[in-house]
Amino acid sequence: MDGFGSGPLGFTPQSLAEESLRFQAKLRAGLETLHQVHDVDYGATAREEVWRDGKVVLYRFRGDRAPTARVPLLIVYALVNRPYMVDLQDDKSLVRGLLERGEDVYVLDWGYPDRSDRYLELEDYIQRYIGGAIDHLCGEYRLDAVNLLGICQGGAFSLCHAALNPHKVHNLITMVTPVDFHTSDNMLGNWTRGLDIDLFVDTLGNVPADVMNWCYLTLKPWRLFVQKYVGLVDVLDDRKALEDFLRMEKWIFDSPDQAGEAFRQFVKQFYQGNGFVKGGIDIGGRPVDLRNVDMPVLNIYAEQDHLVPPSSSKVLADLVGSDDYSELSFKGGHIGIYVSSRAQREVPAAIHEWLGARSR
Repeated sequence: MDGFGSGPLGFTPQSLAEESLRFQAKLRAGLETLHQVHDVDYGATAREEVWRDGKVVLYRFRGDRAPTARVPLLIVYALVNRPYMVDLQDDKSLVRGLLERGEDVYVLDWGYPDRSDRYLELEDYIQRYIGGAIDHLCGEYRLDAVNLLGICQGGAFSLCHAALNPHKVHNLITMVTPVDFHTSDNMLGNWTRGLDIDLFVDTLGNVPADVMNWCYLTLKPWRLFVQKYVGLVDVLDDRKALEDFLRMEKWIFDSPDQAGEAFRQFVKQFYQGNGFVKGGIDIGGRPVDLRNVDMPVLNIYAEQDHLVPPSSSKVLADLVGSDDYSELSFKGGHIGIYVSSRAQREVPAAIHEWLGARSR
């Protein structure tokens, strides 16, 4: 053995040379693969527009067979990313899994706010848009209430809507939804607590998507700025894996700006005021009290979620007024709960079974 030896890190000059050759081979293969990859698209499932209010559109998904569920399921996503994460591609689609089990699935698409939306308030999103979509569905199906699935910030909005309009929500599902914004492991909550949100919004107007993306990426800088792009080298010779990677990147950076006034209200009342726990959430002059959430509730959280820690979500059990509250713990992270192979097996089935037990 030469003077370098294997060393405490466990590599030798020979192993480094071999690794370098493998790296170069991957790069050469990647040049060929990239020539074969076109602009990646998203969405695995046909859908049609059924209702609109300005930029906000309600879509109905069409599966391979007619739904058997009698009550439609409305998915409400967060404002900060596009809702096609729930239907990203053929083998990564929460929507497809639900349709295959007979659910009748709709999604609310918030669109891309511009300067004309600067003064939209939380009341617009929670009462006007969610409420308008629910009213449309109730009219179409001749029902008094629908099933509601809120994801992340959309889960917080859904909780507010259910608390203000409990008669319109038959069953409520919250997924990776923040409830207690002041837990010690809630990094976003810790960051925003001291933010001068009035100065922030008064200066920027609408909050640029790039600012929001930067904040989320810096929560895990090594993983999101370095590690995943180094790991990209391993799939450069695999066209499908490369397309999957690019599709995810497209979703991450396809973020809308945030309507300034609604953003101000959300940060003040939720992140800074911790209104679900302490009270003080006001939507259009009406207080939100989670004790009014008296319909069945299924709360799904991810065990390795760095954006919405389980401790932030599980407190919901102590706050809602429902006597039919269930929890589902998912072994994964905030994004894995939609796109991992485990999620495709577990999450749609769990939602369908839970809804089926409470259908009438």
